[in-house]
Amino acid sequence: MQGITGWTRSILILLAACCAFTAVAQEQAPAPAESEAKTAWHAAMEAAKPGPQEITLRDQAVLKLPEGFAFIPVKEAARYMRAVGNQTDDKFIGLIVPTDNIHWMVTVDYEPSGYIKDDDAKKWNADDLLKNLKEGTEEGNKRREELGVPPIEVTHWVEAPKYDASVHHLVWAAEARLKNRDDPDPGINYNTYVLGREGYISLNLITATSTIEADKGAAATLLAATEFKSGKRYTDVNFSTDKIAEYGLAALVGGLAIKKLGLLAIIGAFLLKFAKVIAIGAAAMGGGLFKRFRRNKDEESRATTTTAQLPAPVESKPVTDEKPPV
Repeated sequence: MQGITGWTRSILILLAACCAFTAVAQEQAPAPAESEAKTAWHAAMEAAKPGPQEITLRDQAVLKLPEGFAFIPVKEAARYMRAVGNQTDDKFIGLIVPTDNIHWMVTVDYEPSGYIKDDDAKKWNADDLLKNLKEGTEEGNKRREELGVPPIEVTHWVEAPKYDASVHHLVWAAEARLKNRDDPDPGINYNTYVLGREGYISLNLITATSTIEADKGAAATLLAATEFKSGKRYTDVNFSTDKIAEYGLAALVGGLAIKKLGLLAIIGAFLLKFAKVIAIGAAAMGGGLFKRFRRNKDEESRATTTTAQLPAPVESKPVTDEKPPV
């Protein structure tokens, strides 16, 4: 039952993060917390690695980060997540943001679940999966109400679950909004997964309903750019020796497999809602990152021109006029 225990623990972390983060969103952050968020964001900016370059994801996979994206390593990314009221665990790898107009982010995680059989993807029913998401959300609302957190409801698929067996990619997204109250632009988690021999990489695009259609292309780009290393690929499995997960692929979308495991309350709608606030925080703080990358490009361009015109290179002075995020 080791797999079930680990799975339950991860969802309890999600639920705790959801409740804590929503509570933070409902109150004005005290000055020390706000100051730490700004400091953490600046540290994340300085550590961010802009594409194009290869990013190693543990000992498992490689992300060929394209131009226009930046990867924030785990240390700085986790600090920022904590500063804005979220929790991370040892599965967290880092964050990805666009270098222009930062209004979304992607959380990157590796789950050492073992090999997940994908047979159930051939026979799952999207209506049944959505029904199960809704039921699980209602079950989770009991706990939310105990903690004084507003209840939520799953309304519809934003992207019905799709599994591409040729590359072992899973994609799904559902809208979750506040229940019985106004929620004009609900948060969206656009969930993408790459299955491997020993577990899976998840890339979770955090955005809003109003922008999801424009933003989900970025998720597709990053998904296609993520590959497991030789020996760690899904097709490298050895059924005689490898750990096999105790749940199927449908469990990753809160599907029927979860009912069989007795874990109905873990439904991903918790994550769907708490992630909305993270996206808002990123939008408020994100402008500086693009300025930094644009500034670096401009400095590189000026340096190239200067070197061609002058007999010796000219040392550029550091730019200090960047304002902290608010």
